[in-house]
Amino acid sequence: MLKMKRISESYEMKVFTDTGDYFGDVEESILTQNKVFGWRVRSTKNSFLNKVLGSAKGVIVPHQLVKSIGDIMIISKAAVPSYNQEEEADEE
Repeated sequence: MLKMKRISESYEMKVFTDTGDYFGDVEESILTQNKVFGWRVRSTKNSFLNKVLGSAKGVIVPHQLVKSIGDIMIISKAAVPSYNQEEEADEE
């Protein structure tokens, strides 16, 4: 059954990838006309985004990559910026 939800209820919601990685927190929704265009996701201290982006504050995730919204938001792994763990090992 489809449940309706207010956009304001999604602010500060935890965002996870479909593989289970904690991605960040919803900061804002981006609307065009009467549709959701995307979601601005803030990088938090323990998030995957913090590891990938470093000092950047967050990313915009297109709404097409959102798989589910409930108590948490689940997004496709395709929304994750490329991340190479070997590069991190080289820097250390």
